[in-house]
Amino acid sequence: MTTPLFLLRCVQLGLSIADLDLLSIGLINDMYAESINDECSYAVLGTQEDMDRF
Repeated sequence: MTTPLFLLRCVQLGLSIADLDLLSIGLINDMYAESINDECSYAVLGTQEDMDRF
């Protein structure tokens, strides 16, 4: 990952320069990956009963 791409990801997440002092590169990458998953819709959502049977 290049520096410009990393900074673009930070802007997309709404992070400030001050936030970068508190977060690691890996954590920011994880946050970006999870933000993409927020828009994913699942056909079936598991319930507590499903987890109990698991």
